[in-house]
Amino acid sequence: MDDQLSADLASLRISRDEPPPPRKMWRWVVATLAVATLAFGIRSVAWPYAEARLFKTEVTVSEIALVSPAQAIVDVTATGYVVPQVVAKVGAKVTGRISKVNIREGQSVKAGDVLFEMDPSDQLSSIASADARVAAALARATAERAKAQVARANVLETKQQYERERRLAETGATNPATADDLAARAKALEEQVKAADEDAAAAEAEAAAARADTSVLRVNLDNLTIRAPIDGTATTKPAQMGDIVNPASSLVDLADFSSLLVEVDVPEARLGLLKKGGPCEIVLDAYPDKRQRGEIVDFAPQLDRAKATGVAKVKFVDGLDDVLPEMAARVSFLGRALDPEEMKAKPKKIVPRDAVVERDGAKVVYVVDGDHVRLTTIAIGAPASGGFELEEGPSAGTKVVKSPPPSLADGQAVKEKGGE
Repeated sequence: MDDQLSADLASLRISRDEPPPPRKMWRWVVATLAVATLAFGIRSVAWPYAEARLFKTEVTVSEIALVSPAQAIVDVTATGYVVPQVVAKVGAKVTGRISKVNIREGQSVKAGDVLFEMDPSDQLSSIASADARVAAALARATAERAKAQVARANVLETKQQYERERRLAETGATNPATADDLAARAKALEEQVKAADEDAAAAEAEAAAARADTSVLRVNLDNLTIRAPIDGTATTKPAQMGDIVNPASSLVDLADFSSLLVEVDVPEARLGLLKKGGPCEIVLDAYPDKRQRGEIVDFAPQLDRAKATGVAKVKFVDGLDDVLPEMAARVSFLGRALDPEEMKAKPKKIVPRDAVVERDGAKVVYVVDGDHVRLTTIAIGAPASGGFELEEGPSAGTKVVKSPPPSLADGQAVKEKGGE
């Protein structure tokens, strides 16, 4: 039994001196190469692709700048918005329904122009009723005055008769009772005169009160016609015919475009470099190739403590053509005024040097679009301070990735360094 077990164990021992069969060795080599190739593909291709799709790559962001030819004499540069200094929110003084609209968005009007008309039927009815009360009270007052006049005439006649009868009674020609009756009648007539006068005065007072009510109603009737309080342009969509409005309603906003100024936030530490009347250069985002002369006209009376900035107000020296409220603007505060020849040169777009890379033989930048990047081909010109002049490409103010890594792909999700 033990010999048999020993023989079986000996038959299971692997001989290390004998080479493995050729076919098994080939299969082992192929499997090893396949596993290595798969691992390399996952590491170099699949993993970066999955990482780009599943995770946001952290990038540093720069910006395409718009540089003025007057950059050499710029003391401070700030951004802000065009703001009208004279604005009117047109509203109704009384509650009612709009029956006519005489203004549309963007229309210019003069002070006093009728903008809205409200349904006057209720007011006209109330005025007619008040007028009727005035007429009735005046008629009653007239009647009472006439009654008083008649009573006065009767009093006078009765007193004359009383005097005659009294004298006759004193001589014994008539009965004294007749004179006493006339005296009593005269007194009664005097009471009638007094009552008629009081009734007439009351009627006249009622007429005066009704007349005052009519005056109030006529004022309210005039309030149903809503007029422009200033010369201006409608900057909002006006209320529509049929709308029910009240004194809390805003029917339309008017802005005086002649009062447009650029309001920009200037760091508190740089405010000392600015003064009223100082020259400026204004470039609106809507017209990046158009430079306009400006002048400081005022400063806000209070600083923003949270932002440590003050507001400088800049007027357009050469007119307000194509300037609209809320346009974004960049203002360069200059050390000296620009002459007309200097104003003819156009501002240049400068792309940061470290944002430009080469992909497939073309110059490109990675534009940050929300939380993704877009690969954008550009054409650059001569070198400029910190970058290149951008001849073709995104607009000024566009965010681009600074020093993009080679693995960054078009459409890849990104987040700005330091952001969330």
